Amino acid sequence: MQDIKQRLEKLRVDAEECQLISRLATDPVKRNAFAQLADEYRKMARDLEALIASGNIPGDLGI
Repeated sequence: MQDIKQRLEKLRVDAEECQLISRLATDPVKRNAFAQLADEYRKMARDLEALIASGNIPGDLGI
């Protein structure tokens, strides 16, 4: 369970870092790419939070 919580925290941190890079990027293509990546990390974090809340965590999440 601790591994899952660490993974959740890493997803949150990665999302924030991508969002920061997006805000700092001067190239619109890179800005958009990092913003989309941040959104994906946030979605993965929400999905993992839902799994943790449900208590229905598979034995091997591949993480």
